[in-house]
Amino acid sequence: MQEKPVASPQHRRKARPARRPQPLKAMWKSIRGPLGKSRFVREAVASGIALAVRFIDLTNRRVEGSHNADEEAAKLAPAIGALWHGQHLMAPIAKPKNLPLAALFSRSADAELNALAAEKLGLTVIRGSGGRPGTSVLDKGGAKALIAMKKTLDRGTSVCMIADIPHGKPREAGLGVVTLAKLSGRPIIPIAVATSRRKVLESTWDKTTINLPFGRCALLMGDPISVPADADAEALETFRQLVTTRLNETTAEAYRLVDAR
Repeated sequence: MQEKPVASPQHRRKARPARRPQPLKAMWKSIRGPLGKSRFVREAVASGIALAVRFIDLTNRRVEGSHNADEEAAKLAPAIGALWHGQHLMAPIAKPKNLPLAALFSRSADAELNALAAEKLGLTVIRGSGGRPGTSVLDKGGAKALIAMKKTLDRGTSVCMIADIPHGKPREAGLGVVTLAKLSGRPIIPIAVATSRRKVLESTWDKTTINLPFGRCALLMGDPISVPADADAEALETFRQLVTTRLNETTAEAYRLVDAR
């Protein structure tokens, strides 16, 4: 019997590590189709999400240092709230009780449940996109969303949007939020919500954080950022970096507060 030649070390390929199973992702793929076809199912699931957000908020004690959303929003309204992907699931609790708030959601099927849940929590939904995946440039859908949000601000209603680009570099603001601030003349408010009990989905691109009940909660609003109407491309880039820095600082402080013993 002829022996098989043995590959030299330099030609040996390293074995690829086996991919870890992702049961949540697999489950979502299996139900996404039926959800898209059944309005009743979407409504039921969205109602469950809204109920869960309220329950988590109710069972998490606000820590010292948290901000009062009603008081802070009243000072600057209408304003532009900015959050990070993966840290936005509890964002509806930042809605002022006596002031209207509209939130930007993408047109993707994955965002449909979040949008429906947001409506049940009292937010107005604006459909669009914060930018082109993988870049900081607004696409056609993003431009339409930008116009819709500016009109909303002009009517006196605050808006809220995710600052980083979907499936781009996480925790890095895109140009959409600073462009909106320039066109509208309204300030950007960095917002962070953190809970002491949480589950981080490490396999997701944005490290999505699932907030859990029966712990401590911090709601923080960072110092406002105003973008002048005559800001050129270079200035917009500077403000984009400032939003990135300030929103990261606000998020880090929120986690510091809830994790302090």
